Amino acid sequence: MRIAITGASGFVGRNLRWRLRELGYGDVRLISHRVSDSELIDQLQGLQFVFHLAGVNRPQDPSEFDDGNADFSVRLCAILGSLPNPPAIAFASSTQAMLDNSYGRSKRAAEDMLQHYSRQCRVPVYIFRLTNVFGKWCRPNYNSVVATFCHNIARGLPVTVNDPNGALRLVYIDDVVNQMLALLESPDDVGGFVEVQPSYDTTVGDLSKTLRGFRDTRSHLLTDRVGSGLTRALYATYVSYLPVEAFAYELPRHADPRGVFVEMLKTPDCGQFSYFTAGPGVTRGEHYHHSKTEKFLVIKGRARFGFRHIDSGETHELVSLGGQAQIVETIPGWTHNITNIGDDELIVMLWANEIFDRERPDTIGMKVAP
Repeated sequence: MRIAITGASGFVGRNLRWRLRELGYGDVRLISHRVSDSELIDQLQGLQFVFHLAGVNRPQDPSEFDDGNADFSVRLCAILGSLPNPPAIAFASSTQAMLDNSYGRSKRAAEDMLQHYSRQCRVPVYIFRLTNVFGKWCRPNYNSVVATFCHNIARGLPVTVNDPNGALRLVYIDDVVNQMLALLESPDDVGGFVEVQPSYDTTVGDLSKTLRGFRDTRSHLLTDRVGSGLTRALYATYVSYLPVEAFAYELPRHADPRGVFVEMLKTPDCGQFSYFTAGPGVTRGEHYHHSKTEKFLVIKGRARFGFRHIDSGETHELVSLGGQAQIVETIPGWTHNITNIGDDELIVMLWANEIFDRERPDTIGMKVAP
């Protein structure tokens, strides 16, 4: 399929280009709205689909709205309409097309031209009235509050929240691109307005609080629920704005004669992750829990796990090796220990189902060997 993208160097265009490449679309033409008519005619020959993303939204001169939005759409439609097989078009418009301002009027004029093209040529035109699109590669300090907040908070710079209760409706770049790509796989003959789903409703104050929470995770280690929905999308966006010198960060190391213990990550309701080391012959643990459970994974070395039921006295022992990919789970009511029975350092990853609470540790000392 021969595809063209106008505005391919913009935020949406860059993300779309990479997704098209990943899906194996090899004939993708990148078209600037500043090309001459003759160049434009050459580039538009033989196309089957056009992603019309080019536009102007923050010009030095308001007259550039018409040139970059309405006028270029007129040129584009005139040339495409003269082709033997006019292609379908997906157009990145704006919710401001419903407003009476210079930008909105220019976008509405572009929409009208494209709808006329659709009727005249009997091909579908899909109009995306986008609002507050956010994600990686969006330009900060321009027209996206999410991009600006992510950029500044990731660098320790201030952000301004004039109205914490100010409403925001956000759409994520991956969802925009997914719906655009779906038009290539499952086109319809109707076209019309396309509403990107999902959209997310939040406030400026909540946005700022969430992004600051991502930053603070590195100090208190407690992560937000970043696996789904708006929080997932915002977290992916936030880390994409980290400067390269912030790609890595240090964790506190708790060392004693037995080895090192390091907490890596804590969750609101699914416990925490950590790891520890032990030298040859060193035994760690020697305690039991009433409710807390743990999963141990030996990464390196040779470990002997010892267990004793605190009431019945029943005992159990097993050996786990680094590279074995075996989970050893501690059981409430069984005291347990871990001994390095190898000649090298033992490294063990640990998950506990709850965050350690010094006031209620649920960790009672008792040796496995009575």
